[in-house]
Amino acid sequence: MNVNCLRIVPSQPQVKFISLFSRTHNYSLLKLSSSVVMSYDKEFAAAKKAASIAARLCQKVQKALLQSDVQSKLDRSPVTVADYGSQALVSFVLERELPSEPFSIVAEEDSKDLRKDGAQDTLQRITDLVNDTISIDGSYGSITLSTEDVLKAIDSGKSEGGSHGRHWVLDPIDGTKGFVRGDQYAIALALLDEGKVVLGVLSCPNLPLASISSDYQHSADKEVGCLFFAKIGAGTYMQPLNGSSPVKVQVTAIENSEEASFFDPLIRNLDFPKQKLGVKAPPVRIDSQAKYGALSRGDGAIYLRFPHKGYREKIWDHAAGCIVVTEAGGVVSDASGNPLDFSKGKYLDLDIGIIVTNQKLMPALLKAVKESLEEKASSL
Repeated sequence: MNVNCLRIVPSQPQVKFISLFSRTHNYSLLKLSSSVVMSYDKEFAAAKKAASIAARLCQKVQKALLQSDVQSKLDRSPVTVADYGSQALVSFVLERELPSEPFSIVAEEDSKDLRKDGAQDTLQRITDLVNDTISIDGSYGSITLSTEDVLKAIDSGKSEGGSHGRHWVLDPIDGTKGFVRGDQYAIALALLDEGKVVLGVLSCPNLPLASISSDYQHSADKEVGCLFFAKIGAGTYMQPLNGSSPVKVQVTAIENSEEASFFDPLIRNLDFPKQKLGVKAPPVRIDSQAKYGALSRGDGAIYLRFPHKGYREKIWDHAAGCIVVTEAGGVVSDASGNPLDFSKGKYLDLDIGIIVTNQKLMPALLKAVKESLEEKASSL
């Protein structure tokens, strides 16, 4: 197991230092004390519950979206309704499940647009969706949220995060394009403690429970709906969203780069490292942080992300996925092999891009990426 989302947890003095993936590609991990593994149990249970309940709202909105064929008109309003509703639900559940803990969320949405004139109908729809979902879940009695309650729940996500204290990190719907198409998206929730990711949950309502392949989109008979969850030192598990028993997952053990399939995000400079590695396996095309979940169970071997120049990665796009992969034995780094740093607020300061794979492939992949970037730079 490699834990490059966490080095040390200062709030737990009994934690031993963890040596991370470095530029020399050494991997080592000192044994974590059992008290650390058990120290986030309440938060872990709350996170799984929040992400699962939010998934129900998103599924309902997506179903209506597809029935009305709105996606062909590029009308984004139903997606916005699902984003807001998911964020409100996650905030509500976490506060209810953890009432004695300081509460801070770094999240993608805020209520500014919902407070404008003309947004009353949209706000009421979100409120109705949230209340219906809470009622169906049945965990919180006959509680009914007002529109102001929903606005406040959404605005719980205004935290800036940082290196001190505990902060939840949320992307209420990661993968807007997939959501609109009726394809893949994820509710991504993680917890930072002193700037380090200590647990993460990925709720992937449309991801098949069985391993996916390059043609999985054409398989209509597969059962779908996965919940991936990982806690520092405890491994990564996958559970059907219907609540069946979880199973422990591991990244692929492939060592031969020719056999290593890429999660293809359709970026222009992806072919260069592919060619250098001699990759022959077909790509796996999938939206959102569901890629991290699929990679954690070995559906593919490599995920590269190189956004356009000037783009700043947000922590909610990678925090949950990072720990889900690393606790499954994988590695997540920037293009220089440095672990991702979630301690500096809403944004990740990266060297060019993000690389995700298993420990055996990482040295060759880093070399291929470095050479590809150097060649591309020299050709400009």
